[in-house]
Amino acid sequence: MNASGPCPRCPAKQCGSDHAICAANATSTSLTPSQRSRTVGSPATVVNGDPALLARLLPSRPAARPPLFGRSLQSQHLPALRVPIPDTCSCAVESSADDTCAAVVTSSRQILSNVVIKQNDLHEGYGGIHPMVAIQAHQRNMPIAVKRALREANVDIRKDIDGIAFTRGPGIGGCLSVGSNAAKTLAASLDLPVVGVHHMQAHALTPLLTSWPNPPKFPFLTLLVSGGHTLLLLAKSLNSFRILATTPDESIGRSFDKVSRMLGLPWTARGPGAALEQFCAQPREGEVPELPPYPRPFKGQLAFSYSSLHSYVERYIDSKGGLENIDLPARLALARGFQTAAVAQLEEKVLLAFQWCSENNVQVGDVVVSGGVASNTYLRERLAACLTKLDISNPISLNFPPPALCTDNAVMIAWASMHRFLARDYDDYTIDLLAKWNIDTLSP
Repeated sequence: MNASGPCPRCPAKQCGSDHAICAANATSTSLTPSQRSRTVGSPATVVNGDPALLARLLPSRPAARPPLFGRSLQSQHLPALRVPIPDTCSCAVESSADDTCAAVVTSSRQILSNVVIKQNDLHEGYGGIHPMVAIQAHQRNMPIAVKRALREANVDIRKDIDGIAFTRGPGIGGCLSVGSNAAKTLAASLDLPVVGVHHMQAHALTPLLTSWPNPPKFPFLTLLVSGGHTLLLLAKSLNSFRILATTPDESIGRSFDKVSRMLGLPWTARGPGAALEQFCAQPREGEVPELPPYPRPFKGQLAFSYSSLHSYVERYIDSKGGLENIDLPARLALARGFQTAAVAQLEEKVLLAFQWCSENNVQVGDVVVSGGVASNTYLRERLAACLTKLDISNPISLNFPPPALCTDNAVMIAWASMHRFLARDYDDYTIDLLAKWNIDTLSP
């Protein structure tokens, strides 16, 4: 066989000079999708997280269906014509907080569907997520989300889906249980494998899906900023992470939500934190007053703290006798001062992380920023400017997922499970959820 020509064994007819892909697929071309998922991939190469080997196992093939990047990712209807799916195909669910999510993703990086059902209207009156209300909404919405995801992906769950993935943790225990039970029941009834995914690992690995063909290379720094977490990690492989900085009090996302509520801002479709960002971006009305500087906790240390920032806002409002005594320019000054101080912490800690890497001879060329707060435009602009301060010979690549994939979604869960499905590294149907789960305890 000519090593540089088409290969009759390769479904894509273009397997590369060493025929590594067609060798992996040689036994799978005549098998069903579920059988194929149990033959493709090597546990030794995939689980170790070598990106070069992973790229060979997850080739960028000509898309049988159009990728959905650049379009709305929440509800895309694809043509009704059925197309054979030559890839491993994962159906995933996510329900760790207040979004009910389902998605179908293939190993060749096609997002076939992405369904997100939000609950903002149910929780706004409580000023935040009410756990029992969220659980009941997940129970109502999960069957709808899964059915829509399969329909919009135009797949047959009995013929085309190779495995079911779900968020195992961390998150709100009762909310996690809805997705866990749905996934395990589906998998058991269809005799499919199941994989439980770490929520923050999924956020961290999303750019390996969305930044193709130039994904971040291990090791890379990842900043995970959401309503539940503020983490600065060194990602060493697909499932090996070292925590460089975290917060002993509350997350940046929770602090954004609290300040938004203190300022009496109505929620947007993306929640209270996005409402604060939108408020800060509005044109000035009158002179914005000068305020005392916000605190800078843990200055010069690899640690975050956000409770002091929202406490500053709370004390200022109390000193004026309540929000009704604060005019719009002063509210705008409070909001902008808070957002500036909150993001300044992220800038400082990222620079300190690069200093740590240099002192420990760790070569890092990429920074990944994900989580719901990563959709904040001001944050994106400031972190890009921050990296220009580094005195290094090679430029640093800054990677953000599309805003729709920064907030909670099942696409990231499906993608984070993919290397395990390919490696045949499945979980038992009896696996427990973990409401608290440190990311640095994942198996190396």
